[in-house]
Amino acid sequence: MPHPRQSSQPAQTVVVIPARFASTRLPQKMLLCDTGKPLLQYTYEAACAARRPGDVVVATDHPEIARVVERFGGRVLMTNPDCASGTDRVAAAARQLPDAQIIVNLQGDEPEISPAAIDAVIELLEANPSAGMATLCTPIREPAQLTNAACVKVVCDDAKRALYFSRSQIPFIRDAPAASGLTPFNQPPVFFQHLGLYAYRRAELLRFAALPPSSLEQAEKLEQLRLLQSGGTIVVDTVAHASSGIDTPADYAAFVQRRRAG
Repeated sequence: MPHPRQSSQPAQTVVVIPARFASTRLPQKMLLCDTGKPLLQYTYEAACAARRPGDVVVATDHPEIARVVERFGGRVLMTNPDCASGTDRVAAAARQLPDAQIIVNLQGDEPEISPAAIDAVIELLEANPSAGMATLCTPIREPAQLTNAACVKVVCDDAKRALYFSRSQIPFIRDAPAASGLTPFNQPPVFFQHLGLYAYRRAELLRFAALPPSSLEQAEKLEQLRLLQSGGTIVVDTVAHASSGIDTPADYAAFVQRRRAG
């Protein structure tokens, strides 16, 4: 298995993979092993293949996940089962990593995440010292995604700072394409899907986790809005494609099929 470069000094850039044992739509999905390898292991190996992180750890609430991670040679940190979200679990892990200054939150159900995307979000944060958080997006090419609440949209200013995230279509195109002679799916793209990969500066992550849920966050069920509503800055860069996260049995069946097809 590829692994981050080892150093005598504690890592300052760390990928933390929050891995909760319970999951509603796909029970114990982190441990699913129909390919002969636990789902979580694919995500861990992708993170280890990235160039920028100095370390990769799994933050979990359950000893069974810890045993599986140790079995495939990964590093694991135990966190409170009562963590309300993946971000809270990442923050709990960060408190156990006092030297980590940039912390990447990589969801454990992203087995096909590109190592290059992990490097990109770290480099984006490093290049924007005034931002406390960085994330990625990708152009939306399918009109059906605009009405899909599971597809989170983001709009940004000219400096790549997020203005808003929503489950609704943003921006709204007031003039019909037929009247304007353009479509929002031509170049340059108008609509962007947010990808749930985050890099935080340490202080901003801990500040974010200590804030109460905000009104916009509660309305949209998008916790990144808590940071925006509190005055934080999120920088966003664009990548060509989104990876396929695993949320449902159908998602996992398709992943298994892709793995078996090579």
